[in-house]
Amino acid sequence: MKKLQNGIRNLFSAKLSKLSLGVALTMGLGLITSTNAMAAGKCENPDSLTFAIIPTEESVAELQLYKPITDRMAKLTGKKIEFFMPTSYASVVEGMLSKFVDVAVLGPYSYVIANSKDKNIEVFATYAKKPGHLQEEGPGYKGVLISKKGSGFKEIKDIKGKIVGLTDPGSTSGNLVPRVVFAKVIGMDFDKYFKKSVYTGSHELSTVAVHQGKVDVAFVASHRFDNVVAKGDVKMEDFNVIWSSPAIPQDPFVYRQPLCDDIKAKVRETFLGLDKDPTAKGFLANVKSNRFVAMTSADYDVIRDLKKAKDARKKK
Repeated sequence: MKKLQNGIRNLFSAKLSKLSLGVALTMGLGLITSTNAMAAGKCENPDSLTFAIIPTEESVAELQLYKPITDRMAKLTGKKIEFFMPTSYASVVEGMLSKFVDVAVLGPYSYVIANSKDKNIEVFATYAKKPGHLQEEGPGYKGVLISKKGSGFKEIKDIKGKIVGLTDPGSTSGNLVPRVVFAKVIGMDFDKYFKKSVYTGSHELSTVAVHQGKVDVAFVASHRFDNVVAKGDVKMEDFNVIWSSPAIPQDPFVYRQPLCDDIKAKVRETFLGLDKDPTAKGFLANVKSNRFVAMTSADYDVIRDLKKAKDARKKK
């Protein structure tokens, strides 16, 4: 078992070395954009830009928190910014594929799916997290398997045949990592190991579901779990952490590549310059970050490897 876990860690470590390198690059190198649209002779210069985020338990509150960001984006780009309120990870991806959404926050897995369908969906940044209860500092996070203290579920062997909470089919730490990485740890098919798996709709709801005994255990993102603790809905001491994944790159901020280069440059500046904008302090505090860092598609190759492994398992 230790050899298997070490092998998985080595896979992630090799890929995340690229992530660390990407973060260390200068802004100039990190912000190189494709010239495919210009080569075709025309780029897209819409009158307004539509911005969307993957849903959370508090999407309406998120809308208000993002207002300084959308205001900043409007000022820098000179465009009207429309906020699209999604119902699922998939709805954000579909919005980008249909060219309805121009700028978005995706989950790592949903980004890889979107990018595989349309290379014009291009990542440009993510946030570097502050350390928290389970969250480590930097542009990565972990998928954690939690149970409620006093439930008797303290180790992996305790949860076989129990009810597990997952987040969303498009979630990385709330679905992909459990089905690929954790399945290797237990050495068997994920769905056969548990009595039942249920999708709760968000990491926050999964955390609450464990706390209320609606599921026995759940896979959640480390930073999303910290958010629930910070709100006071649960306490850290109420939970056991049964398992943690290797580090995963944070949620990618993306735009459509055919947008004109000056627009994309201003969108990047919107986020990469947030730490110098006094109006963005509340937003950065909410995402538990001091700053944004430039990212490239290669930084998410670790997620592509996971997707390939999941697809291969399905074929079997």
